[in-house]
Amino acid sequence: MRILGFESSCDETGVALVDASGPGVPRLLGHALHSQIEMHQAYGGVVPELASRDHIRRVLPLTEAVLAQAGLPLGDVDAIAYTRGPGLAGALLVGAGVAVSLAMALGKPVHGIHHLEGHLLSPFLSADPPEFPFVALLVSGGHTQLMRVDGVGRYDLLGETIDDAAGEAFDKSAKLLGLGYPGGPALARLAGQGDALAYRFPRPMLHSGDLDFSFAGLKTAVLTQVKRLAHARPEGPATSHLADPLTEQQKTDVAASAQAAIVEVLVKKSLAALKTTGLRRLVVAGGVGANALLRQQLDAACARAGVRVHYPELHLCTDNGAMIALAAGLRAQAGLLDTAAGAAYRFDVRPRWPLADLEPAST
Repeated sequence: MRILGFESSCDETGVALVDASGPGVPRLLGHALHSQIEMHQAYGGVVPELASRDHIRRVLPLTEAVLAQAGLPLGDVDAIAYTRGPGLAGALLVGAGVAVSLAMALGKPVHGIHHLEGHLLSPFLSADPPEFPFVALLVSGGHTQLMRVDGVGRYDLLGETIDDAAGEAFDKSAKLLGLGYPGGPALARLAGQGDALAYRFPRPMLHSGDLDFSFAGLKTAVLTQVKRLAHARPEGPATSHLADPLTEQQKTDVAASAQAAIVEVLVKKSLAALKTTGLRRLVVAGGVGANALLRQQLDAACARAGVRVHYPELHLCTDNGAMIALAAGLRAQAGLLDTAAGAAYRFDVRPRWPLADLEPAST
Protein backbone atom coordinates (compact mmCIF):
# COMPACT_ATOMS: atom_id res chain seq x y z
CA MET A 1 0.00 0.00 0.00
CA ARG A 2 1.43 3.37 -1.07
CA ILE A 3 0.28 6.20 1.20
CA LEU A 4 0.59 9.91 0.38
CA GLY A 5 0.79 12.03 3.54
CA PHE A 6 0.18 15.75 4.12
CA GLU A 7 1.31 17.82 7.12
CA SER A 8 0.11 21.42 7.54
CA SER A 9 -0.49 21.88 11.26
CA CYS A 10 1.58 25.02 11.75
CA ASP A 11 4.45 26.61 9.82
CA GLU A 12 5.79 23.74 7.72
CA THR A 13 4.15 22.28 4.64
CA GLY A 14 5.17 18.65 4.30
CA VAL A 15 4.28 15.98 1.74
CA ALA A 16 5.62 12.43 1.63
CA LEU A 17 4.96 9.03 0.10
CA VAL A 18 5.60 5.72 1.87
CA ASP A 19 5.23 2.10 0.82
CA ALA A 20 3.55 0.11 3.60
CA SER A 21 3.37 -3.17 1.69
CA GLY A 22 4.56 -6.19 3.62
CA PRO A 23 5.31 -6.70 7.30
CA GLY A 24 8.38 -4.43 7.62
CA VAL A 25 8.55 -0.75 8.53
CA PRO A 26 6.98 1.39 5.77
CA ARG A 27 9.61 2.58 3.31
CA LEU A 28 9.96 6.27 2.49
CA LEU A 29 9.71 6.72 -1.29
CA GLY A 30 9.91 10.51 -1.37
CA HIS A 31 9.31 13.58 0.75
CA ALA A 32 9.43 17.36 0.42
CA LEU A 33 9.17 20.10 3.00
CA HIS A 34 8.79 23.87 2.93
CA SER A 35 9.46 25.89 6.09
CA GLN A 36 7.79 29.26 6.63
CA ILE A 37 10.42 30.47 9.11
CA GLU A 38 11.69 33.26 6.91
CA MET A 39 8.17 34.58 6.31
CA HIS A 40 7.26 34.67 10.01
CA GLN A 41 10.57 36.08 11.28
CA ALA A 42 9.46 39.65 10.63
CA TYR A 43 6.58 39.13 13.10
CA GLY A 44 8.52 37.30 15.81
CA GLY A 45 6.21 34.27 15.61
CA VAL A 46 3.69 32.40 13.50
CA VAL A 47 0.88 34.47 11.97
CA PRO A 48 -1.94 31.92 11.45
CA GLU A 49 -3.55 33.59 8.42
CA LEU A 50 -0.22 33.91 6.61
CA ALA A 51 0.61 30.30 7.47
CA SER A 52 -2.65 29.05 5.96
CA ARG A 53 -2.21 31.03 2.76
CA ASP A 54 1.35 29.79 2.33
CA HIS A 55 0.24 26.17 2.77
CA ILE A 56 -2.19 26.72 -0.11
CA ARG A 57 0.62 27.99 -2.34
CA ARG A 58 3.05 25.20 -1.49
CA VAL A 59 1.09 21.97 -1.13
CA LEU A 60 0.50 21.04 -4.77
CA PRO A 61 4.03 21.84 -6.03
CA LEU A 62 5.42 19.79 -3.13
CA THR A 63 3.09 16.92 -4.04
CA GLU A 64 4.34 16.98 -7.62
CA ALA A 65 7.94 16.98 -6.36
CA VAL A 66 7.33 13.95 -4.14
CA LEU A 67 5.69 11.95 -6.92
CA ALA A 68 8.60 12.83 -9.20
CA GLN A 69 11.08 11.62 -6.55
CA ALA A 70 9.21 8.34 -6.26
CA GLY A 71 8.83 8.00 -10.03
CA LEU A 72 5.13 7.27 -9.65
CA PRO A 73 1.97 8.86 -11.07
CA LEU A 74 -0.69 10.09 -8.68
CA GLY A 75 -2.97 7.26 -9.79
CA ASP A 76 -0.60 4.71 -8.22
CA VAL A 77 -1.27 6.07 -4.74
CA ASP A 78 -3.40 3.63 -2.73
CA ALA A 79 -4.42 5.86 0.19
CA ILE A 80 -4.02 9.41 1.44
CA ALA A 81 -3.36 10.68 4.98
CA TYR A 82 -3.37 14.14 6.50
CA THR A 83 -2.81 15.79 9.86
CA ARG A 84 -6.22 16.15 11.51
CA GLY A 85 -4.86 17.85 14.63
CA PRO A 86 -3.71 19.29 16.90
CA GLY A 87 -2.55 22.56 15.31
CA LEU A 88 -3.79 25.83 13.84
CA ALA A 89 -7.34 25.38 12.58
CA GLY A 90 -6.89 27.22 9.28
CA ALA A 91 -3.59 25.53 8.53
CA LEU A 92 -5.03 22.09 9.30
CA LEU A 93 -7.97 22.74 6.98
CA VAL A 94 -5.61 23.30 4.03
CA GLY A 95 -4.02 19.87 4.33
CA ALA A 96 -7.32 18.19 5.14
CA GLY A 97 -9.10 19.83 2.21
CA VAL A 98 -6.41 18.90 -0.30
CA ALA A 99 -6.12 15.33 0.99
CA VAL A 100 -9.85 14.63 0.98
CA SER A 101 -10.32 16.26 -2.42
CA LEU A 102 -7.57 14.13 -3.96
CA ALA A 103 -8.90 10.98 -2.31
CA MET A 104 -12.40 11.65 -3.58
CA ALA A 105 -11.15 12.37 -7.10
CA LEU A 106 -9.09 9.16 -7.12
CA GLY A 107 -11.65 7.02 -5.32
CA LYS A 108 -9.11 6.18 -2.60
CA PRO A 109 -9.42 5.96 1.19
CA VAL A 110 -8.32 8.95 3.26
CA HIS A 111 -7.27 9.06 6.92
CA GLY A 112 -6.92 11.83 9.51
CA ILE A 113 -3.77 11.29 11.57
CA HIS A 114 -2.84 12.66 14.99
CA HIS A 115 0.12 15.02 14.69
CA LEU A 116 1.73 13.80 17.91
CA GLU A 117 1.37 10.16 16.91
CA GLY A 118 3.32 11.07 13.79
CA HIS A 119 6.14 12.48 15.93
CA LEU A 120 5.95 9.54 18.31
CA LEU A 121 6.44 7.00 15.51
CA SER A 122 8.88 9.02 13.39
CA PRO A 123 12.01 7.24 14.75
CA PHE A 124 10.84 4.14 12.84
CA LEU A 125 12.11 5.93 9.70
CA SER A 126 15.62 6.22 11.15
CA ALA A 127 18.60 4.02 10.39
CA ASP A 128 18.21 2.57 13.90
CA PRO A 129 14.47 2.01 14.34
CA PRO A 130 13.16 1.02 17.79
CA GLU A 131 11.17 -2.03 18.78
CA PHE A 132 8.05 -2.13 20.97
CA PRO A 133 7.64 -1.66 23.89
CA PHE A 134 9.46 1.54 24.81
CA VAL A 135 9.22 4.76 26.78
CA ALA A 136 8.77 7.82 24.59
CA LEU A 137 9.82 11.35 25.46
CA LEU A 138 7.65 13.53 23.24
CA VAL A 139 8.94 17.12 23.12
CA SER A 140 7.15 18.95 20.35
CA GLY A 141 6.11 22.62 20.49
CA GLY A 142 3.61 23.05 23.32
CA HIS A 143 3.78 19.37 24.28
CA THR A 144 6.12 17.63 26.71
CA GLN A 145 4.98 14.12 27.58
CA LEU A 146 6.34 10.77 28.69
CA MET A 147 4.47 7.79 27.24
CA ARG A 148 4.65 4.04 27.55
CA VAL A 149 4.27 2.68 24.02
CA ASP A 150 3.38 -1.00 23.66
CA GLY A 151 2.47 -0.88 19.99
CA VAL A 152 0.81 1.24 17.33
CA GLY A 153 -2.20 2.89 18.95
CA ARG A 154 -1.30 1.51 22.38
CA TYR A 155 -0.14 4.54 24.35
CA ASP A 156 -0.20 5.05 28.11
CA LEU A 157 0.47 8.57 29.38
CA LEU A 158 3.02 8.51 32.21
CA GLY A 159 3.49 12.24 32.73
CA GLU A 160 3.11 15.59 30.99
CA THR A 161 3.68 19.28 31.50
CA ILE A 162 1.26 21.08 33.79
CA ASP A 163 2.03 24.49 32.25
CA ASP A 164 4.76 25.53 29.80
CA ALA A 165 6.35 22.79 27.70
CA ALA A 166 10.09 22.42 27.13
CA GLY A 167 9.82 23.93 23.66
CA GLU A 168 7.98 26.94 25.07
CA ALA A 169 10.67 27.36 27.74
CA PHE A 170 13.29 27.48 25.00
CA ASP A 171 11.28 29.95 22.92
CA LYS A 172 10.31 32.26 25.78
CA SER A 173 13.85 32.33 27.18
CA ALA A 174 15.12 33.19 23.72
CA LYS A 175 12.62 36.04 23.45
CA LEU A 176 13.79 37.44 26.79
CA LEU A 177 17.31 37.53 25.36
CA GLY A 178 16.17 39.34 22.24
CA LEU A 179 16.82 36.38 19.94
CA GLY A 180 14.90 35.93 16.71
CA TYR A 181 12.27 33.42 15.64
CA PRO A 182 12.38 30.47 15.97
CA GLY A 183 13.73 31.00 19.46
CA GLY A 184 14.61 27.45 20.49
CA PRO A 185 17.31 26.77 17.88
CA ALA A 186 18.64 30.32 18.29
CA LEU A 187 19.02 29.85 22.05
CA ALA A 188 20.71 26.48 21.57
CA ARG A 189 23.24 28.00 19.16
CA LEU A 190 23.99 30.84 21.58
CA ALA A 191 24.24 28.43 24.52
CA GLY A 192 27.09 26.62 22.80
CA GLN A 193 29.31 29.64 23.50
CA GLY A 194 28.31 30.14 27.13
CA ASP A 195 28.97 28.79 30.63
CA ALA A 196 26.17 26.50 31.74
CA LEU A 197 27.24 26.94 35.39
CA ALA A 198 27.12 30.73 35.34
CA TYR A 199 23.58 30.92 36.73
CA ARG A 200 21.75 28.31 38.75
CA PHE A 201 18.24 28.24 37.34
CA PRO A 202 15.57 26.04 38.99
CA ARG A 203 14.90 22.50 37.82
CA PRO A 204 11.09 22.49 38.24
CA MET A 205 9.47 19.31 39.62
CA LEU A 206 12.74 17.42 39.41
CA HIS A 207 12.04 15.83 42.79
CA SER A 208 8.24 15.82 42.61
CA GLY A 209 8.01 12.05 42.84
CA ASP A 210 5.97 11.83 39.64
CA LEU A 211 6.69 12.08 35.93
CA ASP A 212 5.05 15.46 35.27
CA PHE A 213 6.88 18.57 34.07
CA SER A 214 6.63 22.31 34.69
CA PHE A 215 8.71 24.97 32.94
CA ALA A 216 6.79 28.18 33.67
CA GLY A 217 8.90 28.86 36.77
CA LEU A 218 12.09 28.49 34.79
CA LYS A 219 10.92 31.15 32.35
CA THR A 220 10.24 33.48 35.28
CA ALA A 221 13.69 32.79 36.72
CA VAL A 222 15.30 33.66 33.40
CA LEU A 223 13.30 36.90 33.25
CA THR A 224 14.35 37.81 36.79
CA GLN A 225 18.02 37.13 36.03
CA VAL A 226 17.93 39.16 32.81
CA LYS A 227 16.40 42.10 34.66
CA ARG A 228 18.96 41.81 37.45
CA LEU A 229 21.84 41.81 35.00
CA ALA A 230 20.45 44.80 33.17
CA HIS A 231 19.92 46.79 36.37
CA ALA A 232 16.23 47.19 35.56
CA ARG A 233 13.42 47.84 38.00
CA PRO A 234 11.91 44.53 39.14
CA GLU A 235 8.50 45.64 37.91
CA GLY A 236 9.74 46.27 34.37
CA PRO A 237 7.24 44.53 32.07
CA ALA A 238 9.55 43.33 29.33
CA THR A 239 13.14 43.23 28.14
CA SER A 240 12.41 46.10 25.75
CA HIS A 241 12.14 48.33 28.86
CA LEU A 242 15.42 47.24 30.42
CA ALA A 243 17.65 50.13 31.45
CA ASP A 244 20.90 48.65 30.12
CA PRO A 245 21.45 45.89 27.54
CA LEU A 246 23.17 42.67 28.48
CA THR A 247 26.68 42.00 27.29
CA GLU A 248 27.15 39.24 24.75
CA GLN A 249 28.87 37.09 27.39
CA GLN A 250 25.94 37.53 29.76
CA LYS A 251 23.53 36.50 27.02
CA THR A 252 25.51 33.39 26.16
CA ASP A 253 25.79 32.41 29.83
CA VAL A 254 22.05 32.90 30.45
CA ALA A 255 21.29 30.85 27.33
CA ALA A 256 23.65 28.06 28.37
CA SER A 257 22.32 27.99 31.94
CA ALA A 258 18.68 27.94 30.81
CA GLN A 259 19.35 25.15 28.31
CA ALA A 260 21.18 23.14 30.97
CA ALA A 261 18.18 23.40 33.31
CA ILE A 262 15.69 22.26 30.67
CA VAL A 263 17.87 19.37 29.51
CA GLU A 264 18.60 18.13 33.04
CA VAL A 265 14.88 17.88 33.80
CA LEU A 266 14.13 16.06 30.54
CA VAL A 267 16.98 13.59 31.04
CA LYS A 268 16.25 12.76 34.68
CA LYS A 269 12.51 12.43 34.17
CA SER A 270 13.12 10.13 31.19
CA LEU A 271 15.40 7.91 33.26
CA ALA A 272 12.80 7.89 36.03
CA ALA A 273 10.14 6.76 33.54
CA LEU A 274 12.37 3.91 32.39
CA LYS A 275 12.92 2.85 36.00
CA THR A 276 9.20 3.04 36.79
CA THR A 277 8.18 0.94 33.80
CA GLY A 278 11.15 -1.42 33.85
CA LEU A 279 11.63 -0.89 30.10
CA ARG A 280 15.09 -0.74 28.52
CA ARG A 281 14.38 1.33 25.44
CA LEU A 282 13.79 5.09 25.08
CA VAL A 283 12.50 6.95 22.04
CA VAL A 284 12.85 10.73 21.74
CA ALA A 285 10.62 12.55 19.25
CA GLY A 286 9.61 16.11 18.38
CA GLY A 287 11.46 19.29 17.52
CA VAL A 288 13.32 19.59 20.85
CA GLY A 289 14.66 16.10 20.15
CA ALA A 290 17.08 17.73 17.70
CA ASN A 291 18.80 19.62 20.52
CA ALA A 292 22.46 18.57 20.57
CA LEU A 293 22.93 18.87 24.34
CA LEU A 294 19.80 16.80 25.01
CA ARG A 295 21.03 14.05 22.70
CA GLN A 296 24.51 14.13 24.21
CA GLN A 297 23.29 13.87 27.80
CA LEU A 298 20.62 11.28 27.04
CA ASP A 299 23.14 9.15 25.18
CA ALA A 300 25.52 9.28 28.14
CA ALA A 301 22.85 8.64 30.78
CA CYS A 302 21.27 5.78 28.84
CA ALA A 303 24.66 4.20 28.19
CA ARG A 304 25.36 4.21 31.94
CA ALA A 305 21.94 2.66 32.60
CA GLY A 306 22.27 0.04 29.85
CA VAL A 307 19.32 1.51 27.94
CA ARG A 308 18.93 1.87 24.15
CA VAL A 309 17.90 5.33 22.96
CA HIS A 310 16.47 6.14 19.53
CA TYR A 311 15.90 9.44 17.72
CA PRO A 312 14.38 10.48 14.41
CA GLU A 313 16.82 11.61 11.75
CA LEU A 314 17.54 15.32 12.30
CA HIS A 315 15.63 16.39 9.19
CA LEU A 316 12.57 14.51 10.48
CA CYS A 317 12.51 16.07 13.97
CA THR A 318 10.48 19.07 12.87
CA ASP A 319 6.97 18.76 11.41
CA ASN A 320 7.00 16.82 8.13
CA GLY A 321 4.80 14.77 5.85
CA ALA A 322 6.88 11.62 6.25
CA MET A 323 5.79 11.10 9.85
CA ILE A 324 2.12 11.43 8.86
CA ALA A 325 2.39 8.96 5.98
CA LEU A 326 4.41 6.63 8.23
CA ALA A 327 1.83 6.74 11.04
CA ALA A 328 -0.90 5.90 8.53
CA GLY A 329 1.21 3.07 7.14
CA LEU A 330 1.90 1.58 10.56
CA ARG A 331 -1.79 1.85 11.46
CA ALA A 332 -2.71 0.10 8.22
CA GLN A 333 -0.26 -2.72 8.96
CA ALA A 334 -1.75 -3.06 12.45
CA GLY A 335 -5.27 -3.29 11.02
CA LEU A 336 -6.32 0.01 12.58
CA LEU A 337 -7.43 1.82 9.41
CA ASP A 338 -10.65 1.49 7.45
CA THR A 339 -9.38 0.93 3.90
CA ALA A 340 -12.76 1.36 2.22
CA ALA A 341 -12.84 4.24 -0.27
CA GLY A 342 -15.30 6.96 0.66
CA ALA A 343 -15.42 5.98 4.32
CA ALA A 344 -14.26 9.43 5.46
CA TYR A 345 -14.82 11.94 2.65
CA ARG A 346 -16.61 14.11 5.18
CA PHE A 347 -13.93 15.56 7.39
CA ASP A 348 -13.18 17.90 10.24
CA VAL A 349 -10.04 19.02 12.01
CA ARG A 350 -9.23 19.00 15.72
CA PRO A 351 -7.03 21.99 16.70
CA ARG A 352 -7.07 20.68 20.27
CA TRP A 353 -6.72 16.92 20.42
CA PRO A 354 -4.98 15.23 23.36
CA LEU A 355 -3.09 12.12 22.34
CA ALA A 356 -4.84 10.31 25.18
CA ASP A 357 -8.11 10.82 23.29
CA LEU A 358 -6.83 9.09 20.17
CA GLU A 359 -9.08 6.25 19.17
CA PRO A 360 -7.43 2.94 18.22
CA ALA A 361 -8.94 3.17 14.73
CA SER A 362 -9.33 6.28 12.59
CA THR A 363 -12.74 7.92 12.28
